[in-house]
Amino acid sequence: MKIQESGEDYLETILVLEKQKGYVRSIDIANELNYSKPSVCRAMGILKEAEYITMDRERQIHLTEEGRAKANEIYTRHKLLTRFFADILGVDQKTAEQDACRIEHVISETSFQKINELLKNAGFAAE
Repeated sequence: MKIQESGEDYLETILVLEKQKGYVRSIDIANELNYSKPSVCRAMGILKEAEYITMDRERQIHLTEEGRAKANEIYTRHKLLTRFFADILGVDQKTAEQDACRIEHVISETSFQKINELLKNAGFAAE
């Protein structure tokens, strides 16, 4: 199922928070993204309906297999594009992060793979 850019941002945030904290709740996402709790709860309902996440009795959020795959894809794009902008183009880290966050959702697979090849050829190993 195709999800919107905001849904991809939520999945990526869930993945990152899970790596940092070991668990994720709606309030953690709201705090991380500086969104209201009702907005996050609505988004979690959409992601749950799309079968990208599940919620347990303690209201902790878990990525499904499909959700984890999508989150990893977006996270990988984000990290690689950030490295490209910062390490190859010399863009400052904050701007590189912001640009990567916007571009990760719309870049074609072909362009993404070419940037990945360029980084590898320049000696930048994958993280």
